[in-house]
Amino acid sequence: MRSRQQGKCSKIAAALTIIFTAGVLAGCATAPDSAHDRASPTGQHWVASWGTAQLVPEAANELPAASWRDASMRQIVHLSLGGRQVRVRLTNVFGTAPLLVNAASVARAPGPGRADIDVATLQALTFDGRRAVTIPAGAEYYSDPVAIELPAGADLAISLHFPAEPARQTSHSGARTNSFLIAGNRTADATWPGAAKVARWFSIADVDVLAPHTAGALVAIGDSITDGYGVTTDGNNRWTDVLAARLRQDGMALGVVNAGIGGGRMLKDGLGPNLVSRFERDVLARAGVTHALVLIGVNDLGGLHRNTPDLPGDRQQLLADLRLAHRQLAIRARERGICLIGATVTPYVGSDYYHPEPANEADRQELNAWIRTSGVFDAVVDFDAALRDPAQPQRMAPQYDSGDHLHPSLAGYRAMAEAVPLTLLRQSCRSRP
Repeated sequence: MRSRQQGKCSKIAAALTIIFTAGVLAGCATAPDSAHDRASPTGQHWVASWGTAQLVPEAANELPAASWRDASMRQIVHLSLGGRQVRVRLTNVFGTAPLLVNAASVARAPGPGRADIDVATLQALTFDGRRAVTIPAGAEYYSDPVAIELPAGADLAISLHFPAEPARQTSHSGARTNSFLIAGNRTADATWPGAAKVARWFSIADVDVLAPHTAGALVAIGDSITDGYGVTTDGNNRWTDVLAARLRQDGMALGVVNAGIGGGRMLKDGLGPNLVSRFERDVLARAGVTHALVLIGVNDLGGLHRNTPDLPGDRQQLLADLRLAHRQLAIRARERGICLIGATVTPYVGSDYYHPEPANEADRQELNAWIRTSGVFDAVVDFDAALRDPAQPQRMAPQYDSGDHLHPSLAGYRAMAEAVPLTLLRQSCRSRP
């Protein structure tokens, strides 16, 4: 009898424990417990205003170890959306050991290509209220929100102080924007006389602004054509920059994030990870994303021809794999309520790097026809039609060709930006079945 009563009491106690624990957890779920929650009033949310894709730099693009030791780095980024509160995401996603940043700040920059800042706008970055932060290997951390007035199209300086070099560097080699390096902790200094320059970004992934819930962001993901090969350093004249300027002129509250990687492919790693593998981090996980545009394939198609016997069976298998990969991206975007915009592959006959033959051009045409007509995408932007030469549609029009018959000129990048109908970006996919 005694053991039976003890068993009954134990069950009651266990049940009460479950009820009590559930109540505590429910209470925790609804109670704001961080600066991020307190900084998000009703009707606003975080939206990506700037961002970039991450990779492990090649040896030629690494910073020497001495450049990290007790050194500061000031990196200039060009925002698409403005706001009055920002947060910065630092990254150690390819690091193999924890990364210590022991001071960080943000401030308005007078413009790209300059190491000085508007000191009146200087704000220290903190992480859970602390100035220093240790980011685990493979991780990324958001800063606490800071109040700073930033108009759309502003240049923001992100200053970081490192005590030592990373075990492995995480960077974006194709920044096409100068960053600055100087010895010591200079994150609060207005000017950096004698600072060294390097046209790469390190350890920064995103800048988000607090924006109305009607605001969203477009992520453009792809290869060097999206990354901006051939644009002017510090010119902010990639096709995504030109598109962001169009959106501002139109009064649309839509951030534009460039997640291009030079040499990028859909299916295989190149200078950076393959696009399928990075779609979650570079598109789906970004704050406030409503639209994604995918322009990829020229390096997959060209690489097969350049690096293999290019047999008919291999070509057909590649096309099938590219179609499957696009379908997978569409499924993942649809699950998040993100509009996926497909983009046709631009002409590259005459390329000095790939030397495509008629069979390769036929494959590009077949892939583009599928992109236009398959119904996999919520919309299609026809960059092929925007850039091709009407007299020789397998080639880029001379005025849009940078000269290598693969990458657009500045006029070509502008033509790409103008080929994106703004009506596509006004449509929401949040409520679709």
